Amino acid sequence: MQCRALPFRELPHQPPLHLAFLDDFQRVKSFYAHEPTLDNASALATTLNYPQSRRSAVAAILREQNEALGAGKAALNNISRLENGAVAVVSGQQVGLFGGPAYSFYKALSAVESARLLTKNGVEAVPVFWMATEDHDLDEVRHTTFFHDGKLVKFELGLQAGVPAPVGPQKLGPQVAEFVRAATVMLGGPAGGELATLLRASYTPEESYAGAFGKFFAGLFASQGLILLDPLDARLHRIAEPIYRQAAEERGNLNEALLARNKELERAGYAAQVKVTGRSTALFYMGAGGREAIQSTGAQFQADTQSWSAQELANAISQSPESFSPNALLRPVVQDYLLPTVAYVGGPAEISYFAQSAVFYSKLLRREPVFLSRADFTLVDSKAQRLLEQYSMTVEDVWAGSQAVHLKLGAANVPAKLTAKLAKDAEKIHKLLDGWRGPITKIDPSLKSAIEKAQRKIAYQTEKLRQKAGWARDKKSSVLAGHAEFLNNLLYPNKTLQSRQLCLLPLLARWGMEGLDALRKHSSGKHLGKHFLVPIP
Repeated sequence: MQCRALPFRELPHQPPLHLAFLDDFQRVKSFYAHEPTLDNASALATTLNYPQSRRSAVAAILREQNEALGAGKAALNNISRLENGAVAVVSGQQVGLFGGPAYSFYKALSAVESARLLTKNGVEAVPVFWMATEDHDLDEVRHTTFFHDGKLVKFELGLQAGVPAPVGPQKLGPQVAEFVRAATVMLGGPAGGELATLLRASYTPEESYAGAFGKFFAGLFASQGLILLDPLDARLHRIAEPIYRQAAEERGNLNEALLARNKELERAGYAAQVKVTGRSTALFYMGAGGREAIQSTGAQFQADTQSWSAQELANAISQSPESFSPNALLRPVVQDYLLPTVAYVGGPAEISYFAQSAVFYSKLLRREPVFLSRADFTLVDSKAQRLLEQYSMTVEDVWAGSQAVHLKLGAANVPAKLTAKLAKDAEKIHKLLDGWRGPITKIDPSLKSAIEKAQRKIAYQTEKLRQKAGWARDKKSSVLAGHAEFLNNLLYPNKTLQSRQLCLLPLLARWGMEGLDALRKHSSGKHLGKHFLVPIP
């Protein structure tokens, strides 16, 4: 099997706005400030307005954070480069268990490679990974799924009692030790020992979701120089206080513009990714009730446990900015206020909701980065390669669904002689019906379509009989069922793309650490926005 590149439009379940962004940018250019190219990111670097005082303050915080996570020399050197004038290529994701789904790793690699290419082309750039520690959806981060021996093995930490709170500081708890032991057993192959050691060092019961994820990524991407950023740091909130305050003070105008943008998207045939109402604000309050959405009713603002007048809210933000956090649409703007960002690497849903975030960029930050669609991969191991060849199938056939796989495998399991006989006899019947065409259409020309319909039905039923014969032949051995399960679990687990469902680690362990570098090379600027089918050992 050769490595193949596919456009996103050939993948199942892709957001229409993301497809237009990649395939026909002119259709959606009114929703984005820049066409998605690294050349535009290079040009943006020449006009970037980012004060040195903020640069130095953020770099100092990043250095402290990354040293605490055990970052290597390459990351610390990149922080110095950032402090001395380098721009940032940013990506990010929730702090999922064991690194979360594979696309978290692919985002990091896309940022690393894009920053490397910008630097190679004369624009000093560093990769930064924004750990979404402020997110309060614990269900998003407390689980991961391994592919092991053809099965899907889900690790899921328990929910913690209490009010909704940012996931970053929450402790993993004693159950994670059991999961680490089980997971490391499944990491067989050239990189299994290295990955197991890194998991054991990062994911300990007393560690937090943020700390474990950060230590793991710091170790895994040590040679890549990936800078990690934890936005929960109160010092970063203080630096970003002007954005929080302005978002509150201009809530009315911002919301009006955002509602108008949503209508523009709808008129263009696209759904808004983030729901907005007349009462929405872009802020959360970190109060006694956890992370509470702030709503507005005219001049009054209300969270579950607190209320403010407009002036009181502005004063509260100034006095305690760490008590507030941005929603999904404002978060990118806060990120790019804190960082000298020229490009952000995002997934399909992110690219879609940035069309809404553009309102905040234009009114609050007065600049917007180039948005790049992350590279994406489906890794096809040696057994899956053999099975696809054996049954004359492709990965796309598996994406068509379990029923399509069932039919393909059944048809391929019929003895060659029987297959030939069925085909020969079906052809005879087809020719026989052809012979009837003339006499019957002389009686009534409209009966021509009835003959053609009969031919199609016979062909369909013949193929269906062949498929059923194949599965009947397999009843005792159940080989086909095992092969179907293997292909579905690896290539389309739970009817979802592999990169969204499976953790990368078991596959990387079998491939070897050189696999990270191979994936990085396929995450370059010319490859971003494509999906690669990659054969691995």
